[in-house]
Amino acid sequence: MQEIIIEPGRPIAHYWRDIWQYRELFWFLAWRDVLLRYKRMTIGFAWAVIRPFLTMVIFTFIFGRLAKLPSSGIPYSVLVYTAMLPWQFFATTLTDAGNSLVNKETIITKVYFPRLIVPVSAVIVSLVDFIAAGAVLVLLLVWHRFLPDLRILLLPIFILLVVMVSLGAGLWVSALSVQFKDFRYVTPFLVQMGLYLSPVGFDSALIPETWRLVYALNPMVGVIEGFRWSLLGVEAVDLGASVALSGLVTGVLLTTGIWYFRRIERRLAELL
Repeated sequence: MQEIIIEPGRPIAHYWRDIWQYRELFWFLAWRDVLLRYKRMTIGFAWAVIRPFLTMVIFTFIFGRLAKLPSSGIPYSVLVYTAMLPWQFFATTLTDAGNSLVNKETIITKVYFPRLIVPVSAVIVSLVDFIAAGAVLVLLLVWHRFLPDLRILLLPIFILLVVMVSLGAGLWVSALSVQFKDFRYVTPFLVQMGLYLSPVGFDSALIPETWRLVYALNPMVGVIEGFRWSLLGVEAVDLGASVALSGLVTGVLLTTGIWYFRRIERRLAELL
C-alpha cells in the first residue's frame, strides 16, 4: 500500500500539482453546487434572470426617468443591464465563495484536498447565472434594434477580468469568514455598497475628471466600462486608463487573495 504523507505548507509548485490531480473533485463540487442551485430548474433559472432584470427596471426608472441622467445615446435599460451582467457575476461569486468554506466544513475537516478548490468552484455557478442573464441582454438588444460591432470580439477579455476580480475578492472573503466568524454577515453590506459605488445605474462620465483615476481604483469600474464599450460602443472617458488600472488592482487582489488564503488554509481545520 502506497503511503501518502501530507505536510503543512507544501511548496506552491506542489500545491498547483495537487490542484491538477484533484481536478475531478473540483468539477464534482462545481456541478453539485449547480444542481443544488437549480434543483427546481424553472425557479432557479428564473431567479438568475429576475434579479438583474428587476434591478435594471428600478435603476432605469430612478436614474433614467426621474433623475434623467445621460446615457450616451444608448437606451437606459440597455446601459444598465449591460453593467448588471458583470456586477451580478461579481456579487454572486463573492457571496458564494465567501460562504463556501463554512458551508463545506464537514468535508474539509475530514478529507484532504487543496482547499482552494472550494471557493474557485463557486465561479462555475456564477458562470451559469451569467449565461442565463446574458440571454435577456440579447433580447433587449434585439428589441431596441441594437447591433454590436466588431468590438464584441474583445468581450472575452473583460469576462476574464471580472472572473479574476471576483475570484480574488472571493478568496479574501472566504478566508476572512473563517478567521473572523462574524465577517460573513458583513459581505451583503459590502455587495450592496459596491453596487452604488460602481457605475451600474449611471454612466461613469458623470464622475468629475479630477476623481476618475481614484474612482477607477474600484476594479469593477474598468470591467463595466469594458463591457459597455465592447457591447454598446460607449466611448468612456479614459477607458484605457480605467481598464489598465482595473487590471493592475485585479492582479494585486488575486495574488494577495491566494497568499492570504494559503496562510489561513494551514489552520483551516482548527479554525472551522
